[in-house]
Amino acid sequence: MTAPVGELVDVVRERLARDAAPLTPQLVARALREQGRPVGDATVLAVHDALHRDVVGAGPLEPLLRLPGVTDVLVNGPEQVFVDRGAGLERTGIRFDDDQAVRRLAQRLAASAGRRLDDASPYVDLRLPDGSRFHAVLAPISRPGTVLSLRVPRSRVFTLGELVDAGALGREGAGLLEQVVDRRLAFLVSGGTGSGKTTLLNALLSLAGPQERLVLVEDASELRPEHPHVVALEARPANIEGAGEVTLRTLVRQALRMRPDRLVVGEVRGAEVVDMLAAMNTGHEGGCATVHANSAADVPSRVEALGLAAGLTREATHSQLASAVDVVVHLGRGSDGRRRVREIGVVEPSGSRDGTVQVGCGVRFADDGTLVPGPGLERLGALVEP
Repeated sequence: MTAPVGELVDVVRERLARDAAPLTPQLVARALREQGRPVGDATVLAVHDALHRDVVGAGPLEPLLRLPGVTDVLVNGPEQVFVDRGAGLERTGIRFDDDQAVRRLAQRLAASAGRRLDDASPYVDLRLPDGSRFHAVLAPISRPGTVLSLRVPRSRVFTLGELVDAGALGREGAGLLEQVVDRRLAFLVSGGTGSGKTTLLNALLSLAGPQERLVLVEDASELRPEHPHVVALEARPANIEGAGEVTLRTLVRQALRMRPDRLVVGEVRGAEVVDMLAAMNTGHEGGCATVHANSAADVPSRVEALGLAAGLTREATHSQLASAVDVVVHLGRGSDGRRRVREIGVVEPSGSRDGTVQVGCGVRFADDGTLVPGPGLERLGALVEP
C-alpha cells in the first residue's frame, strides 16, 4: 500500500536537510528508493510538488499573494487563512497540514530576511526581499496556532483619479486633497490598520511638484510614490546579538540633513514624533506622516500620548502640533467594508485655557463620496485657497 504523501514528504525533507541538496524529482525518487518506498511517477511528482510549495516562496500562500487586488494575507493557525481584496476579509480554502507546517513557513520567511524566529525569539516583524511586510507570532504564544500576517506591496501606485474611480473618495474630496498638496500644507493621514493610509499617501505624494525632493523615513519600506526625486530611508532592527539597530528617530534626524523639500514619516508610533514635530516647525513645509487613530478628533490625544512617552510635556506637544500640522485626513471602512476617506479635519485651538488643540471637522464624506460640510469648513477653505 502506498504511504500517505505527508509521510513521504517527511522522508525526503530529512534527506534534503542532511545533504543540503537542491530539490529535484530525481532526488525525490532516489530518497524514496533508498527507504524502500514506492517510486511511481505520480508519487514522485506529488511529493516533489508538496515539497516545492514548502520550500519556495510563500509556500501554499503563494497563489493568494498573486491574486489581483490582494492587500493582506492572514493565517490563524493551520485551518484559517484569510485574504483582503479591499472589501473586508474573505476566508479561503487554503489549509496547512498542521501547525508545524505553518511554523516552518514562518521560520523560512524570517530566515530569508536574515532574522531569527524560534522559541527563544517567538515573534518577528520584517520586510521580505520582494517588499512584502511580514509579521509572525509562534504558538503557543498565539492561538489557535502560529499566526502570520503578510502585507502585499502594490505592483504600482494608484493615482488620485483611480482612487476616485474605485470609490475611495469623491471628486470634490480629491480636489480638496490636491489643494492641500499644492499649498504645501503639513498633514497627517490617520486611520486604523489596513484602512488605506499608505495607498492614499502614495497617491498624494505623487502629486508633489517634480522639482521637489521627497525624503521618506519608514520602519518598513512601503511608500513608492510616482515621483522623479525620492530618497528613502528604512529603519533596521537589532541583530541576534542585539547590535546594529537604526531607529526611526535616528533616521528622521538624518533626513533633516539631506535637504528635504518634503519630509515624510511613513508611520509615527514612537519617539520619532518629537523630531517630526520639530522638523515641521523649522521651515520644512509640506511634511506629512501617517498615524493610527480611531478618528480625526482622536489624533491630538494620540500624538500627545506619543509625545509624553518620548519625554515631551503635554503643553509642549500641543504647542508643537498646533504650529506644525494644518490638516488631518482620516480614513476608515464604510458600511460595505470598503476603504474610504471619511473626513478632512483642521488643527485648531480647543478653546480651553490649557493651550490644547483639537481637530475640527472641515468636511465629512458619505459612503457615496458626497461631501458634508463641517464646522471647520471655513478654516479649511482659508488654508487651501491660493
